[in-house]
Amino acid sequence: MSSTILLWAISISQSFLAIAMALAVYRMFIGPRAQDRVLGLDTLYVNAMLLLVTFGIRSGRTIYFEASLVIALLGFVATVALAKFLMRGEVIE
Repeated sequence: MSSTILLWAISISQSFLAIAMALAVYRMFIGPRAQDRVLGLDTLYVNAMLLLVTFGIRSGRTIYFEASLVIALLGFVATVALAKFLMRGEVIE
């Protein structure tokens, strides 16, 4: 019984995460300002990371958790670099 509930919860969460990713892609391409596009990219990588975590929970493999950790690290660095570029016009001083 509990495994059925878990499978349903994971399926529903994966569909909501996919919808959130589609909306983030829309914001990333149609954002009126550059800050909105950076925020869309930030939301996209967080949703991708969470989608990989749900795949890991469903399959029981640890590779998904490691991939989500790598996406989190790269996404954080990318967001910081883009924010610095938007504020100062250059990444490396």
